[in-house]
Amino acid sequence: MVEKVVEKLSPNQEIIVSLIKKNPKISKREIQKESNLGKKAVDYNIEILKKNGIIKRTGPAKGGQWEVTD
Repeated sequence: MVEKVVEKLSPNQEIIVSLIKKNPKISKREIQKESNLGKKAVDYNIEILKKNGIIKRTGPAKGGQWEVTD
């Protein structure tokens, strides 16, 4: 079921998911740097990914990590 959702990701969302898979502890700022996306684009796409259950944040705001739900 998740496979179908993953296929419908935008190119920006695919980049964000792949960066999170490589480094679950990556910060939004690092995602911006690595993806060349602006702050608003990163925030917007992360919200969509979280809403669709593709990623989630675990742990505290500082020192927490991302999790890609498979």
